Amino acid sequence: MSSSALNVPRQSHLKDLDFSVVQQCMHCGLCLPVCPTYAATKVERHSPRGRISLMRAIAEDRLEPSRTFAREMYFCLGCLACMSACPAGVDYAQLFEHARAEAEASGVLRSPRRNLLRAFAIRWLFMDLRRLELLGRGLRLWQELGLEGLLRRSGLLKLLPARLRELEALTPDLEPQFSADLIAPLTPARGPKNYRVAMLTGCAQDLFFSRVNRDTVEVLARNGCEVVTPPEQLCCGSLHAHTGELELARQLARKQIDQFPPDQFDAIISNAGGCGSHLKHYETLLAGDPRYRDRAAIWDRNIKDIHEWLIHIGIRPPPDHAPPQVVTYHESCHLAHGQKIVTQPRRLLAAIPNLKLVELPESSWCCGSAGIYNLIQPEMAGQLLDRKLNHIRSTGAPIVATANPGCLLQLINGAKQRGLNLRVVHPITLLAEAYRAGEASRMKVE
Repeated sequence: MSSSALNVPRQSHLKDLDFSVVQQCMHCGLCLPVCPTYAATKVERHSPRGRISLMRAIAEDRLEPSRTFAREMYFCLGCLACMSACPAGVDYAQLFEHARAEAEASGVLRSPRRNLLRAFAIRWLFMDLRRLELLGRGLRLWQELGLEGLLRRSGLLKLLPARLRELEALTPDLEPQFSADLIAPLTPARGPKNYRVAMLTGCAQDLFFSRVNRDTVEVLARNGCEVVTPPEQLCCGSLHAHTGELELARQLARKQIDQFPPDQFDAIISNAGGCGSHLKHYETLLAGDPRYRDRAAIWDRNIKDIHEWLIHIGIRPPPDHAPPQVVTYHESCHLAHGQKIVTQPRRLLAAIPNLKLVELPESSWCCGSAGIYNLIQPEMAGQLLDRKLNHIRSTGAPIVATANPGCLLQLINGAKQRGLNLRVVHPITLLAEAYRAGEASRMKVE
């Protein structure tokens, strides 16, 4: 029997949210120029101010959730640029998550196809990364046997709908090994041990950029850190929180805290901008859980982005043997706007000998990846990607550094589709390469 038949009111995430969060917006409009969807459309409801007005109307019981409301919440990138611009300190990240949860709880977007996709990906695949790894191994085998290329050359893909062809073209190459194959469960510090840290390997990061995880652990060890990296880890819950599944996000947060007791480490390291932003808000996520909220507060204090941590402890300068290179830097939205980490990646790059950093115009403007945004809103994502790549080309730099797996994939695919000779790389990889270059030079001398 349905809840409506029993006269049980549907849960409203926006009505249940602390109203001070909902009413904080002053409607000043300073968020409008920095909002990519408003800049592209000039439509008020496509702005943070317009979306907050819709959220407030629902919270005040003046509006019922509709398909228009739900679609608007998913047209938002969630890039959080508005939070950097807002003089009132509106917590748009929390509003955004609760608004999407409201959309999902209302059921206005439900369809058999959508329900199946969400059940498979969000509620099953990403709740246990052993399942994701199994899928990844199958995809890796498909690519290694050349079947992916054979299918593309066969012309059979032309029989698929255009959107499926576009999605297939976005399929990235998987790393030949997962993080657990590259990183020992315990990596000792090289030289004196000054810190004990834990390393989060992630889900997309592990599938597509496991070598970035290896580079991160290597750099930490070179900077006096003993690194604990359990081979079996969990999704951080960012995907779930951003797709309206807050309870699943809470379940994953509890499991993370259990696996990495925060009081046992000097820091818990994330090298993915989007994940790190979510990981730093477990205290808010678990505020209603008396068993976990105190540990969640310690967790939030101990979660550190890799750039943030290295600048905090002081980077050991690499030897002056790195080759000359010109690099520009694209800021991950959630690293810059969510975590407020802006100068640290630049300082890390500046520590690399013979590296010239060329500032990127609109460096903090979203590239269109935004989690799964490029999958569900391909047209707007494509416009933002074009804008970003044009700015990257204007710098003349053959290398662009960025610190989020979604951004890395978006820029790699964009450069490939446009035939650009562009290396897209995580800043930590450039630092690891500089250390190795110095070590190789020293070994030659010896």
